[in-house]
Amino acid sequence: MQNEMKYHTTVLLHEGVDALNLRPGGVYVDATLGAAGHTIEILKRLGEKGKVYGFDQDDEAMENAPNDPRFELCFGNFRFLKRFLAAKGVEQVDGVIADLGVSGHHFDEADRGFSFRFSAELDMRMNRNQAVSAVKILNEYEFDQLVGVFKKYGESTFARAIAKRIIAAREEAVLLTTDQLVALIGKAVPERKLKAELPKIFQAIRIEVNQELEALKEFLVQTQELLKPDGRIVVLSYHSLEDRLVKHFLRAGNFDDQQQKDVFGNIQRLIDPLGKAIVPSDKEVENNPRARSAKMRIGVKRK
Repeated sequence: MQNEMKYHTTVLLHEGVDALNLRPGGVYVDATLGAAGHTIEILKRLGEKGKVYGFDQDDEAMENAPNDPRFELCFGNFRFLKRFLAAKGVEQVDGVIADLGVSGHHFDEADRGFSFRFSAELDMRMNRNQAVSAVKILNEYEFDQLVGVFKKYGESTFARAIAKRIIAAREEAVLLTTDQLVALIGKAVPERKLKAELPKIFQAIRIEVNQELEALKEFLVQTQELLKPDGRIVVLSYHSLEDRLVKHFLRAGNFDDQQQKDVFGNIQRLIDPLGKAIVPSDKEVENNPRARSAKMRIGVKRK
């Protein structure tokens, strides 16, 4: 647990595991291992025949894997959930939990380039083995592509102005560092707006680098088949783009929020939402400010 506190403080730790409605001998997936907070808590409550599969694509998170015979590590993106489990002979599970937040460890480690607070190379890759990094996007994307990323994933109203600055600057020199990007954003945005705009642009680039929303969609779709009847999916999200996808998926069974009904008026979906979104208590937010934007949604597979 000491390693967990150094790496990342797990948000809604007990609430998330409670929501899984654990069966002592059940099979569970922690789709975003990270600091292993949820996994460790699940293992505490499981019986000897229980099993947990933990997924993560970040090699640094691998150091947090519990030394427990009931745990098995899967090094990869949760978008390949079904493929990994099939290779291990697992066709269905009793529950899945995913904490979509970027670890506090990533924001606090300067060399990964996730934060505008530090001078570092523009990297932002969760999986450092992949080819696409923030450097590639900022130096190779066309103007319209950059505008699209900033608008879609950052919901920025200064997307065009920032993209123009980037295009002009990279004609003079390759963009390699967070300092360069921060300076360009500062030139394109009024000073009073800069504090709000920096996290939007950095978030947008990070989402594009890691294809986070596409991976989330693929993951959610796969849980429809993987969950056993009455099994549960628990998802913690930290910004509206993620939460909207989860909310629509649970409510309509798709990402367009278009509910399809049968002749009796029943919504045609395989997983039903359970209650409303759960948010951290005031006390948790006080102890861990990064929990402030968290929302947890729960789904139950139909019998």
